[in-house]
Amino acid sequence: MEVLRTAMAGTLESSDAQVTVEPGDGRVELDIESSVINQFGRKIKATVEETLERLGVDNVKVKVVDKGALDCTLKARVEGAVFRASGYSEDEICEGKKLPWGGAIR
Repeated sequence: MEVLRTAMAGTLESSDAQVTVEPGDGRVELDIESSVINQFGRKIKATVEETLERLGVDNVKVKVVDKGALDCTLKARVEGAVFRASGYSEDEICEGKKLPWGGAIR
């Protein structure tokens, strides 16, 4: 999946994360801010990287502002931001471009 434009998913509320993605420079760049970075920084990074790999994204800049989100929330925010940045929206779904349910999303 190719990131075509900048997109964001999530909020800055407690127990959530705000994920912003934009086209990269030929690689995956991560910028993670978290109130629990010392305890869970490696796990947050691994979750984001695994989600990007599952979606087939290898050219992206990702900024994560974590407010104590669970792994499932991080995955959902990364997926949401990537799908928005890749051109998937409700209008396009109505025009026949569908989300890959059962494929990339698990």
